[in-house]
Amino acid sequence: MVDKNKTMNKTIIIKVVLFIVITIPMTMVSAQQRATSQIDLSNQQQSLISISALTAVGDLEQLKIELNKGLDDGLTINEIKEALVQLYAYCGFPRSLNSIQVFMSVLDDRIGKGIEDKSGKPIIVHNNVEDRYEQGRKVLEELTNAPQLKPAAGFGAFALRADAFLKEHLFADIFSSDVLSYLQRELVTIAALASMEGVEGQLMSHINIGKNIGITESQFEKIADLIDEKVSTTQANTVRKLIEKPLVSIIKPDMIVRVSEIEIHPTYLEEYKIILKEEAAASVTLEPGVVAIFPMYQQDDQTQVRIIEIYTNNEAYQSHLKTPHFLHYKTSTLPMVKALKLVDMTSIDHDAMLDIFKKLR
Repeated sequence: MVDKNKTMNKTIIIKVVLFIVITIPMTMVSAQQRATSQIDLSNQQQSLISISALTAVGDLEQLKIELNKGLDDGLTINEIKEALVQLYAYCGFPRSLNSIQVFMSVLDDRIGKGIEDKSGKPIIVHNNVEDRYEQGRKVLEELTNAPQLKPAAGFGAFALRADAFLKEHLFADIFSSDVLSYLQRELVTIAALASMEGVEGQLMSHINIGKNIGITESQFEKIADLIDEKVSTTQANTVRKLIEKPLVSIIKPDMIVRVSEIEIHPTYLEEYKIILKEEAAASVTLEPGVVAIFPMYQQDDQTQVRIIEIYTNNEAYQSHLKTPHFLHYKTSTLPMVKALKLVDMTSIDHDAMLDIFKKLR
C-alpha cells in the first residue's frame, strides 16, 4: 500500500513538473506578444499619424489616399473626424476644414462603391461643468504629470485669453470627447507638430506628454519614420533630434541631380515657356520625390533653356516620367525642341547645397 502511494505521488510530481515545463514557455511567449503589441504602432495608429501629418502640411492628394487606407485599416469615421477637428488647434482652421472636405468626398466615394464604414463611438462632449478652465487645467496636469498654474507661467500671464482658450477649449471642449484616447490625441498632435517648421518647442512639450502617457522610444522612432515617408526627411530629423536618435542623411546615394540643356525653335518659344512653367510647378507641388525643377534661359539667347532637376532617388525620377503633367509636357513640346542634352551632375559639397535651399526659402 505504501509503495502504491509512493508511485502515485511520483506520478503527480511528474505531471506537475510537465505542466510547469509546458506552461512557462507559453506564458513567456504570451508576455512577449503583449510586450510587442505595446512597442509597435498598430495600423490604425500609423494611419492616424499619417492623416495628421498630411493635414498639417496641406497635402490633400496624399491625404485622400491615407484616409481610404485608414478606414480600410479599421479607423472609424468618428475617430478620423475627431482627429481632423482637433488639428485646427495646431495647424489652423484652413488646413483642418480642407481636410474635412476631403474626408467628406472620400466617404461619398466609398458609399458609391458600396463600402460600409463604421461610424464608431458617438461624439459626445462631456464638459457640463461650471468651471471649464479648471476642467482643462486638470486634464493638462494629467497629461503632463506636473502642476499647472493659473494662469500658465509666461504666455498665460501675458495673454490671459490665449491661456483661457488653451484650457477651456482645447483641453476641456475638444479633449472631453472620449472618441479618441489621450494617447491617440497625442499621436495626432505630435504628428502635426513634427510636420511643421518652427514649432520645436511645442513638439518637445508634446513628446514629453507622450512619454508620460505611454508612447515608447521605439514608437517615437516609428513616428519619425512615418514623417520621413509622408512629409520629408528634414522634418523627420526634427523628431529624431529631440528624441536623441541619429539623424538620417537628406542626400541619398542615388539622388539624381541633372542639368537639362535645351534649345527651342524661336517660333515656339513663348508657348514652350508656358507649358514648361506649368509642368515644373505641378512636379514640385504634387511629387514628394521631386526636390526641384528650376527652369531658366540664357540672358543673351532665350531659346537656350537650362533646367536644374533634382530627384530624391531613381525611383522618384522613374515615377516622375509616368505622371500626367510630364507626359503632357513631353508630347506637347516634342516639335518645339531643336536640341536636348541631359547632363548628370554630382554635388561637391552636399551640406552647402542644403544651405542654398534654406536661404531660398
